[in-house]
Amino acid sequence: MSENNNAKWYLLHTYSGYESLVKKSIEQMVENGNLQDVILDIKIPTETVIEEKNGKRKAYEAKVMPTYVFIKLVYSSQLWFMLTNTRGVTGFVGPGGKAWPLSDQEVKRLRLEDPVIDFDMAVGDDVRVVSGPFDGMVGVIKAIDADRQKAQVTLNMFGRETSVDMDFIQLERITNATTVINDSEG
Repeated sequence: MSENNNAKWYLLHTYSGYESLVKKSIEQMVENGNLQDVILDIKIPTETVIEEKNGKRKAYEAKVMPTYVFIKLVYSSQLWFMLTNTRGVTGFVGPGGKAWPLSDQEVKRLRLEDPVIDFDMAVGDDVRVVSGPFDGMVGVIKAIDADRQKAQVTLNMFGRETSVDMDFIQLERITNATTVINDSEG
């Protein structure tokens, strides 16, 4: 999808459990109606959640804001009509159901736009997780997906190795700093 400086992020409210259906319907609408220049991105933010059940930990992806779909578009009344009449959509979030754009601070806080990260790590590097539910854990990079800006990291949880997909921004390389002791003997 192309970039447009007039595009802003908006929030669509959906029926519970309809988020993925709404996203797919809008993506199909964009493709069929050649709307790539006005609808630029659609996201359902998720986070990794760790659940412990019967002494076993399980990690899964959960929606950050259930019943909401984030959409970046160049607003028009025609698009408002098309989107609010999409199956599963109850309307835009804003006063009186009118679309109200998210502020730049909200977009940054919700991490809707991925900052381009200069990632200088490689497969096999030791890393420390610096944010998210695995904050402070140490692992090893097993795979890197530069297009998605994600790395597959193996973490040791309760004596068991578990692979987790992490954003580049969540990782920090661990440098093995060796201390050199200089003995001044004569």
